[in-house]
This record gives sequence, structure tokens and C-alpha cells, in this order.
Amino acid sequence: MRRCAGARSVREPAAHLRDLVPYDPKYIPAEVMVSANENPDDVPESLRTDIMRAIRRVALNRYPDPLANGLRDLIAEANGLDRDQVLIGNGGDELLFDTALAWGGPGRVFLNMPPTFSVYENNALLTGTSVVEVPRRANFRVDEEAVVARLSRGDVDFTIVTSPNNPTGDAVSESFVRRVLEASDALVVVDEAYFEFSRKTVRPLLENYENLVILRTFSKAFSLAGVRVGYLLGSERVLSEYKKVRQPYSVDAISQVVASTVYENRSKFVFGIERIVSERERMFERLGQMDGIEAFPSESNFILLRMEGASDAWRELLARGVLVRDFSRTRYLEGCLRVSVGTPQENDRFLQTLADIAASRRAR
Repeated sequence: MRRCAGARSVREPAAHLRDLVPYDPKYIPAEVMVSANENPDDVPESLRTDIMRAIRRVALNRYPDPLANGLRDLIAEANGLDRDQVLIGNGGDELLFDTALAWGGPGRVFLNMPPTFSVYENNALLTGTSVVEVPRRANFRVDEEAVVARLSRGDVDFTIVTSPNNPTGDAVSESFVRRVLEASDALVVVDEAYFEFSRKTVRPLLENYENLVILRTFSKAFSLAGVRVGYLLGSERVLSEYKKVRQPYSVDAISQVVASTVYENRSKFVFGIERIVSERERMFERLGQMDGIEAFPSESNFILLRMEGASDAWRELLARGVLVRDFSRTRYLEGCLRVSVGTPQENDRFLQTLADIAASRRAR
């Protein structure tokens, strides 16, 4: 943009933004999109008809229900909770940021377990929260003893345990989460964004631990990544603190009725989830047969793999129409790529293309 002579420049932004790198999902159009951990199947057509019928009843000139109480009631009933133990957000991302706003800040401490979802640390830095790390082991499993020992020092204000973890795919045990909850009074957020694929949840622990909050989303198993709805399960007292920092009307009326319709019909997604799990196991087996590729066990809808020249392989895959996620230059994930489980046809395309790339390298 050309500036006029004598025009003022803007003052510098907040100092803590200087070295902060924006979250970049590396969204690049491709024939096979297996980079963002989306459900490869859209909402069923019959259910889409129900959704459009519900949308037509929405008064677009009115503000939405600020707390999405209809959706809260559906989720609460399904989980054996009261309405006040559920909070809806604009995707899980808003609720993660609200966590940092409510439990972080200057003089506060967040315990991170990298490699994990990078947004956790970014949110801490944006809110002036100090970050302490307990890195995962070489096999990407949580260093459980080190985590519990660090929490036991008593200075951590909140931590996030991701199960299954993104991008490594491993889930933690309920017994470990219980130890974390008992190690201190820190808020413990268990991010269960992918729990439908692992079939593991720590929901039973909510009965006895006020410092536990569970995060879930509609973006993965329920094919609503484009709608942006997530939710928290927790104690009424804890969630009341979230309400103080969340944006008013953050979940629009359209998203509320779409998510409500999908949740009422969530049984229609069971077959698709089971197919993703089956395809994940098939892909893992095939990857394990490829020379020079180390695939890590996953309980989610993606697989992390490590290979020599991963960055070049990412570019070669993209040149052949297949987009995966490149983590090869990320700390703790050097040499790694992550592939989402797509349709069987997409998975075949990825596997064959990767095998061709590996074969061409051996022939050089």
C-alpha cells in the first residue's frame, strides 16, 4: 500500500507479540487433502436436509442464545451432567484461549508436554503466562513421573493433557490423569478432541475432581470442522469462571442449530468413525512395511511418521496431488510428517504415492 507524504505510521504492537509465530495450518488446495485431521466424509445428505430445515427457522435478525442452552442441554443429558456443567464455544480453539485467559496471565504458570498442539503454548504467550515444559520421551509418550513431580512443586496454575495427542496420536491412561489431578490443585484440561476414535474418556473422573475440565469438539468425528463448535465438561464453579472471559454471542445461531441437529443424530456417524479406525490400522500396517519409514501407533484419525528427507517427501507428495502435514522442522518432531486418515481411495493414493517416492529414492 502506498503511503501519502506525511502520513502517520502505526505504533508498535504489544512487545510479547514480537517473537510470536502465528499458527499456520498450511492450508494448500490439493486433490487429496489429508493434512488437517478432518473427517473425510461430509454430513450425510439426509441429515443435511434436516439441518437446512432447522436453519430456515432461525431468526437471523436476532442475537443467538448467548450460552447455546439448547445444545448444552443435549450434551449434558448425554453425559449425565447438569446444564451448568457444560459450556459451548466457537470451536475448541476459543475454549483453549479462554483457559489461558482465566487461569493464565502474568505471574501464572502453564505446564506443557511437547510435542503437542502448538496453540497451547501460543495462548500462554499471548496472555503473558510463563511456560514450563516436560518434554515427551523419544517414543512420544508422556514422561509421567516427570509430569507428576513437576506439578507436585505447587507453582503450576494449569496444564493440558491431550488424549489422543496431536500430532503424535497416543492416548494417556485414566490412572495417569488421576495422578495428575491429585498432584496439585492446578486446573487440568484433558483435550479429548479425538476421543471418538480412541473410545477412551476420563468423563468418570468429573465426579470426584473439581480441577478437571474435558474439552471436546464437533470438528473431527462429527464432520463439522467448517461450523466451529466445541464444548467443555466440568464443574459448575469452574465453568462459571470461563463465562467471565468468553466472548458474548461467540457461537452464532446457525452453528447452534447445525450442531444440535448433528448431536441429536450422532448415531449416524458411528459407521464412519469405525471405518476411519479400520483404515487407520490398515494404513499403519502398510507404512510399517515400507523401508525407511517409521510410523508411530495412533489412537486418533491420523498417523505420525518419520523418514529421512521428510521435507522433500512432503513437496513430492504435494506435487503429485497429496497434501499431508509437514512437521519436519518442528522442535521435537524433526523428520516427521502427519497424515490424516481419508477415504479408502484417498488412503490408497497416499500410500502408493509415498511408496513410489521411497522406491525412486532407493533407485538413485
